[in-house]
Amino acid sequence: MNLEKEKGIIVKTTLWTMIANGVLAVLKVFAGIVGKSTAMITDAVNSISDVLTNLAVLIFGKLSRKKEDKSHPYGHEKFDSMISVFIGMALIITVFEIGKLSVTKLYDYFVSGIDIPAVKPIALIVAVATIAVKETMYHITKKNAKKARSGALEAIALDNRSDVLATSGALIGIGGSMLGIVYLEPIAALVICAFIVRLAFRIIKSGFSQVVDEAASPEVVKLIEQIVSEDQDVIKIDDLKTRRFGMKTYVDIEIAVDKNLSLAKAHSIAHRIHDLVETNVPSVKHCMVHVNPNSD
Repeated sequence: MNLEKEKGIIVKTTLWTMIANGVLAVLKVFAGIVGKSTAMITDAVNSISDVLTNLAVLIFGKLSRKKEDKSHPYGHEKFDSMISVFIGMALIITVFEIGKLSVTKLYDYFVSGIDIPAVKPIALIVAVATIAVKETMYHITKKNAKKARSGALEAIALDNRSDVLATSGALIGIGGSMLGIVYLEPIAALVICAFIVRLAFRIIKSGFSQVVDEAASPEVVKLIEQIVSEDQDVIKIDDLKTRRFGMKTYVDIEIAVDKNLSLAKAHSIAHRIHDLVETNVPSVKHCMVHVNPNSD
């Protein structure tokens, strides 16, 4: 898949995700005010932050798929990694606000004796609808992230899954409040916060791994070794290095061939290995092949 098609998937997926998050934010604000649910209003703030995050992904996603130029001869894919880190940080900030509000409500209830008002059914209905929508968005975005090989879309998918967890916590709290256990809402929110923080650090780690040129996964390395070793003119692999550049992979490989081959033949083998790796390993953007005369 070329850069234009990848950019098209990123733009299309991010746009409908942003629209869906905007609609959910409006519904949550309405349900939170009418249904007297602090958890739902807090969840609405989370959806508003998702809209802003989606906008950032839209901008950086297009930048990351720009073609190489003189100033960036290796492309712009690392913009994709940078936005993953941004999404992770946005999640942590959102979770901090949710946690702070929940702790305050629990303190007021148990220490200050301030009662927590019971929540109305409309908040429950919107919470259930949100979980259904967000779970669907997770699966679609995850699928498109693989197609476009986009770390930013993958981070959005995980953000959607974290929203399912967050709203599930709100749903438990709202249900408990409606049954008379009014303090269950902030407790459930705090438990879900812990899960979201763990997810946020996972997203941040993934983004940093791509920025610092971490090696490709063992599965990708094994596939490359298999493809190269099966070529009849390759006697052995002397060295193999991989590095991630955004969601793409660069490969540097040294192969040993018959030392009596002509320069033209050796070049032909190197070119064939280059094409085989780039064609059969989808994540590989470029493969550099160096030919050594076999010394054994």
